[in-house]
Amino acid sequence: MTSLLIAFFSSLIATLLIVRYQHLHHRFTADHDQSGPQKFHEKVVPRVGGLGLFIALTAILIYKIITNHSNLAFYGSLYLVSIPAFLIGLLEDITKKIGVKLRLAMTAIGAYAAIYFLGSQITQVHILGIDTLLAITWISILFTVFAITGLANAYNIIDGFNGLASMVAMITLLAITYVAFKVGDFAILTLSLVMIGAIAGFFVWNYPRGLIFLGDGGAYLIGFYIAVLSILIVNRNPSVSPWFPLMINAYPIFETLFTIWRRKVHQGKNPGLPDGAHFHSIIYRRIVRWAEVNDDHSASFARNAKTSPYLWLLSSMAVFPALIWWDVTWILQLCALLFCVTYVWMYQAVVKFKTPRWLK
Repeated sequence: MTSLLIAFFSSLIATLLIVRYQHLHHRFTADHDQSGPQKFHEKVVPRVGGLGLFIALTAILIYKIITNHSNLAFYGSLYLVSIPAFLIGLLEDITKKIGVKLRLAMTAIGAYAAIYFLGSQITQVHILGIDTLLAITWISILFTVFAITGLANAYNIIDGFNGLASMVAMITLLAITYVAFKVGDFAILTLSLVMIGAIAGFFVWNYPRGLIFLGDGGAYLIGFYIAVLSILIVNRNPSVSPWFPLMINAYPIFETLFTIWRRKVHQGKNPGLPDGAHFHSIIYRRIVRWAEVNDDHSASFARNAKTSPYLWLLSSMAVFPALIWWDVTWILQLCALLFCVTYVWMYQAVVKFKTPRWLK
C-alpha cells in the first residue's frame, strides 16, 4: 500500500507541474498537430504524460533503495528494461520525428533485456504444435520479443481519447493484482499496484478534460510494463493459464490485429499509417457525436470523454472471464474466440449505423 501511495502522489504532483508550467515547455511538448485522421482533440496540450509515470516509477525505485526492500533487484530490473521503450517514445513526443520502426526496434531491445534479466520468456501457449516450436530457445525468444513489442505498440494504438488507454491499463493491472493475490505472488502484486498508482495520478488530470496526454512515451511504457508482468505471472506460477494474459490484454491485442487486417487486406494500405477507422474513432463518430445536436467547442471535451467508457466496457468483457477462470485454459480459449466474434460484430454494427439499443 505504501508503494501504491508513493506512486500515486508522485505521478499526481509531477503531472500537475507539467500542466501548470506548460507555457515554459509547450513549444516542445505540446501536441500542435491536430490534422491527423486519428486525432479528435481541439486544444493544444502537453503530450508528455508518460514523464509523470516515469517519475513515479523512479520515486518507487528510490524508496526501495532507501528501505533496502526485499524485491529491490526484481523491481530495479523491470525499471531498467522499461527505459528504452519509454525514452524512444518520449523522444517522439518531443521531436515528432521518430519513425515507428525505430520505436519498435528500441522497444524490442528492452524486451530482449527483460528476457535476459527477468526471465520473462514465453515457453508455452497450450496450443498443439506451437508449444513444440516454443520449446526451441531462439524461436521462444523471437516470439516473446514480438509479443512484448506488439503489446507496447498496441497501447499506443488505443490511446486515442481521454482516459481510454489509461483506464484499460488499470483494469488489466487490477486483474493481474487479483490473480497474483490468489497465487500468493506478492512481488507481482506490488509491482502491479505501483503502476496502477502511477497511472491513477496521471488519470486525474487526463480524464475527463484532457489537460495532458499520455503520449508515445506513456503508452509504450504502460504497454511494455504490462506485457512483462503478464508473462512473469505465468512463468512464476504454473497454475496460471498462459491464456490469462491473452484475455486480460484481449482488447488492445485484437484492436491491433484487426487494424492490420483492415488496412493491409481489406483496404490494401500500409498498416503502419494512421487512420480514423479504429473502433474508438468509429464509436466517437457514429454514436457519441452523431447523437448530439450541440457541436460547439465547449462540448468537445465532453464528447471525447463519453467515448472512452464504451471501450472500458469492451475491455472488461474480456477481463471478467479471465478473473473467474484464470486457471482453466479451455474456457479462456472459448472466451477469447467469443470476444473476437463480439468485437467484429460490434464494429460492423456501429459502422453500418445498426448499433444495438443497449450500447446506445
